[in-house]
Amino acid sequence: MTDTLVKNFIEGFSIEVVPNSAAKVESFAEILPSGTRVYIAHLSEKEDIKTMVATAKRINEEGFSVMPHIPARIIKNKAMLAEWISMYKNEANVDQALLLAGGSSDVLGDFDSSIQLIETGLFDQAGFKRLHVAGHPEGSKDIDPDGGSKNVSNALSWKQEFSKRTDAQMAIATQFCFDADAVSKWATNIKNNGIDIPIHIGIAGPAKLQTLLKFSIECGIGPSMKVLTKRAKDITKLLLPYKPTEILKGLAEHKKQDPELNIEQVHFFPIGGIKQTADFIKEVS
Repeated sequence: MTDTLVKNFIEGFSIEVVPNSAAKVESFAEILPSGTRVYIAHLSEKEDIKTMVATAKRINEEGFSVMPHIPARIIKNKAMLAEWISMYKNEANVDQALLLAGGSSDVLGDFDSSIQLIETGLFDQAGFKRLHVAGHPEGSKDIDPDGGSKNVSNALSWKQEFSKRTDAQMAIATQFCFDADAVSKWATNIKNNGIDIPIHIGIAGPAKLQTLLKFSIECGIGPSMKVLTKRAKDITKLLLPYKPTEILKGLAEHKKQDPELNIEQVHFFPIGGIKQTADFIKEVS
């Protein structure tokens, strides 16, 4: 049955929070399964590293696996990166990170990509056990301004080679999408190109349609936005909150048909709120 497929498909999911929203959650232990990986998004240079580390420490102490974002473009130099890694490890017991360029188009220091962060060797030296990198099933105008996929593909190939020589486990955490067929096609294509790093597929949690459209535009979501715009034209669905049921069913079916598909886990973006996403997960689990 599809419901069982979805339940099995989302097992071991991860979820993303920002410090502000995390501070409003009285107890993560009451809404998420113990041990869930919680990513902490570092959205801009305005986010204080001390706040990030304090959030990581608090969530870790509640019994969760914490993975902070390390956005290359807001880090001034290698010394600053080393300090951040030290703070996370020594103050919050963190030994994993999501490495990404970051949403800023301005490069504020010596780094402009996750590859450059990896090349410092600091994460391996600090004994980080997991390093995740960003994935873009619909491409990224930020990385490939011409709308193509050459730079994204080259970066993935480099990360694939790095995965063979690091002791850290790796995964590709993707941007959220809405089209299961397009996501599965992308996953199959990169697999055929020799990329066997496990994929943790980004899924937008329940949210008002207007909120989701706004976030999707801000995040540069591509062709799969047609799923939302089609829904927006249906007056019977316009006022109902979006739930990711259909894409999860579609992806679970694809995984059933092709068990070798690289998609290993689901990563939720709680756009409509952490509790709303946690409640949805309980509904389908």
